[in-house]
Amino acid sequence: MQRDAVDFRKSIVHLGAIVEQKLGRDACTGALFVFCNKAKNKLKLLYWDKCGFA
Repeated sequence: MQRDAVDFRKSIVHLGAIVEQKLGRDACTGALFVFCNKAKNKLKLLYWDKCGFA
């Protein structure tokens, strides 16, 4: 699923909120969520590893 670019100043908590609010998914399922910046030259990954986000 493709979404808009993400402001990379956002913290892990805010990225988790984007997953839950805009995508309608549970961020704590163990799925890997990939975010890119507007220039599409950087990535941030969000993953729940049972004891916190990595």
